[in-house]
Amino acid sequence: MQLFYNPNISPNDSQFSFDKEESKHIVKVLRKTEGNILYVTNGLGDLFTTKIILSSEKKCTVLITEIETNKSTNFYIHLVVAPTKMNERFEWFLEKATEMGIHEITPIICNRSERKIINRDRFDKIIQSAMKQSLQFFMPKLNDPITFQNFILKKHTGNLCIAHCEETEKQLFKNTIKKNEKYTVLIGPEGDFSEKEIKLAIENKFIPVSLGNTRLRTETAAIVACHSIVFTNE
Repeated sequence: MQLFYNPNISPNDSQFSFDKEESKHIVKVLRKTEGNILYVTNGLGDLFTTKIILSSEKKCTVLITEIETNKSTNFYIHLVVAPTKMNERFEWFLEKATEMGIHEITPIICNRSERKIINRDRFDKIIQSAMKQSLQFFMPKLNDPITFQNFILKKHTGNLCIAHCEETEKQLFKNTIKKNEKYTVLIGPEGDFSEKEIKLAIENKFIPVSLGNTRLRTETAAIVACHSIVFTNE
């Protein structure tokens, strides 16, 4: 199944038209025509089965023939990850985490962060592409970058964890995970969180955790954390 994404399609619609760019891709590149079936999601859990009734490169219009509403998971994964020095590493994380079913991502700027600016448009496109490729019907929420201190001082719910490499007392993350719960996990930059940041997180009820015996890259640590929660909830 080839999946299309459009946030503007609604269960209340009987038909829908793609914008000019998407219409041209559907008609000219994919060579779809009247009568062909297209599967579309709005990223909110809805899957629309549609049939093309107008195959114009400027305005491809479809008739909605069936709507399937998928329930969201009973667990929730929010990873708060420092952008990596090399953009492609963070982009790899975004792609793989989306494929696994992450719910929310927040880029966090730390004391030791080497990258403090992200390309939001590019990140959004990577997430959209990964969602479609993996046939997910929920679009992960990508938040704007925020400083470590500002994030920590916000109000948070669920299980709060900070994964760091300091030789201090920590719990093994995989042993703390329970089914059907919300997890917010902090993953630091290449140089790890500073001692001051770790202390501040603990003071604000974040539990220090370990992701294993080896030192992981930022993007690898984030994937390990995401997969551990998903695997526990299978």
